[in-house]
Amino acid sequence: MPTAPVPEGLAERVAAAQHVMVLTGAGISAESGVPTFREAQTGLWSRFRPEELATAEAFAEDPDTVWAWYEWRRDLVAAAGPNAGHAALAELERMLPRLTLVTQNVDGLHQRAGSPDPIEFHGNLFDNRCFDCGRPAPDVPRPCPALPRCEACGGWIRPGVVWFGEAIPTAALQRSFSAADDCDLFLSVGTSSLVYPAAGLAERAAACGAALVEINPAPTELARHAVCAWASPAGEALPVLVATLDGMRAVDREK
Repeated sequence: MPTAPVPEGLAERVAAAQHVMVLTGAGISAESGVPTFREAQTGLWSRFRPEELATAEAFAEDPDTVWAWYEWRRDLVAAAGPNAGHAALAELERMLPRLTLVTQNVDGLHQRAGSPDPIEFHGNLFDNRCFDCGRPAPDVPRPCPALPRCEACGGWIRPGVVWFGEAIPTAALQRSFSAADDCDLFLSVGTSSLVYPAAGLAERAAACGAALVEINPAPTELARHAVCAWASPAGEALPVLVATLDGMRAVDREK
């Protein structure tokens, strides 16, 4: 049951919007028990630096170790599930004229919650492709403790995520920029608003006239520029927002 009201005017802004853009970050998945990138370097993996586990150079030097770390992370994510925040965003997409969801997360929880086509800025943890020729490798079994080879060229198969030093996929960038240019309301959910180019999407949307809203337990730098900064976890705030919009629709139908 909703326990806190939506900040004044926010539900009305969402209801009136023709195109809402949502950017989600690690915070929303942390509520599902998914460790952040840094938190996933614990226990056996604590002796490694990020450059030793999440770069193309690291994979080229020691592919077995990098693959093992990603298999371990896949097990963690597979044991988690979408939370109320993920589910609320999927419901919000069904309610509104247009919603573009961009996520910095690689866990696939938005899809599992029912969001049909999130833009995955950093790829997906459960996708694979050839390190040498880039060909997708959709048939790699799970779990897969032994590092697989590409059926086309024989190269090693790598996780389908964006590593440090690699570019965001062009298609994801283009779709995100297009949405930022077109949206009239931008929701930043569970993200630090510090990591570029994702953090620049809010700036781009604002420059094109969109109103900015932040939903995050602790206000970030973005809060100073937002019309509303809701200090709340996504899993608590978003269901309240959806319930409020449902109530507004029910009142309208009775008129």
